[in-house]
Formats: sequence, C-alpha cells, structure tokens
Amino acid sequence: MTGRVAALLALLLVLASVPARAEEIVLGLSADEVGITATFDGSDILVFGAIKRDAPIPAGPPLDVIVAVTGPLTPVVMRKKDRHFGIWVNSEAAQIDAAPSFYAVATTGPLPRILRDTEDLRHSITIPRAIRSIGNEVADSAAFTEALIRIRSAEGLYSLLEGRVSLTEQTLFRSRIALPANLIEGRYDARIFLVRDGAVIDVYEAPISVRKVGLERWLFNLAQVQPLAYGLLTLSIAVLLGWVASVTFQRLRR
Repeated sequence: MTGRVAALLALLLVLASVPARAEEIVLGLSADEVGITATFDGSDILVFGAIKRDAPIPAGPPLDVIVAVTGPLTPVVMRKKDRHFGIWVNSEAAQIDAAPSFYAVATTGPLPRILRDTEDLRHSITIPRAIRSIGNEVADSAAFTEALIRIRSAEGLYSLLEGRVSLTEQTLFRSRIALPANLIEGRYDARIFLVRDGAVIDVYEAPISVRKVGLERWLFNLAQVQPLAYGLLTLSIAVLLGWVASVTFQRLRR
C-alpha cells in the first residue's frame, strides 16, 4: 500500500512540474471550403484569430505569428536539360518524394529573424523544408529543389509573404492568403505558429477543403467512374458542335 501511495505522489509531482501553456491560439477562417468552377479565377482565405492567455503578456522578446497554408502533397519528377550539339535534351532527372501542390507562408517579420533553424527543421515551415527529400541519389539535389521552388513561385503556387501578418497589441492577428486559379482538389491545411524568441510555443491547425462543384464536379465524377460514358458524351458534343458549325457556315454563304 505504501508503495502505491509513493508512486501516486511521484506522479502528482511530475504532473505539477509540467508547465501549462501560457499562450494559446484561438483561430478563425473566412471559409473552410473553396469551390472550383469553370469561371474560378482564384480566391482569398482570411486567417484571423486571437491569443488566449492565463496571465499578463510575458516580458521579454515580442510575440510573432507565422501562417502556413499547405496543399496536397504529390510526387514530382524534375528534369535537368543540357545543350548537346545545339539541341536541348534531358540529361538528368530527380524524383522528389512529396512536394506541396500549393504552399504559402505569411509572417509578422523576416522569417530568418523570428524563427530558429532548429524549429524550422522540427515543424517544416519554410518552403524548402516543406518539400520532402529527393528519393534517388543525385549529385546536386538542392538544385532540383530550388528549380521546383522557382517554377512554382512563378506560377503563383509558392509564396513567402514576410510582414503580411498583422498583430495588434500582441493579441489579435490576421492575414490574407491568395489562392491562385490553378489549384488542385484536395485537403489544404492552415497552420498557425506562435513564436517567441525564435521558439514555437503553440501550434494550431485547421483544414480547408478545395473541390470542384456544379457541372465541373459532375463531369469529373463521370470521367472517373464511367469513362466510356464520358467518352461517348464528349464525342457526341463534338459531333453536334461540328454539325452546328457546318450548318451555320452554309447559311452564311447563301
């Protein structure tokens, strides 16, 4: 009996020694679902929230906030081209295990200043860290990762938005993330990090669903579930449009 009491007291002492989180995120999203239609030309997601505290704002370094929105991870094959005898040909290829189809990072300040490298390694916050390693052995794997970041940044799929998170009175924060028109379907994740003195002190995650809606959704499902019916439908539409164009052209000639 004495042993059980001693064990219980030891457990209570351990639990008492674990500090409670003094600062926590209370988050909101302007939308948790984005619908892709034929006229979809992009959208904005407003990420806003507050910081809940059980005590006054701690003295010392100010608080920073990082907002990261990640799209579905997909494998990517990157190819390097070299010029041989005046012709550009593929000379080397690298398989990237998984790269976000979309990735945006917004911060309250310069990312290297507000986040330690060890914390970035732990949470995979910066764009290069969000991309999984290259699977096969390549002499210059970093060059392939940099090329992927450069290409997707030009397409509006990767972005680093330093200073684009507003933080009021160390309590209220908000940021607007632009979603381009060339999104793919799937689950997107919004991650918010509270950072103080370079260390992450709290993390909050919220899902965002991106999917086709309306006629686009019906055609997509038809192509996936009944490809034969989808093929016959597209062929019929093509024949009908060809016939309409032919009749219209003949009437114009008269």
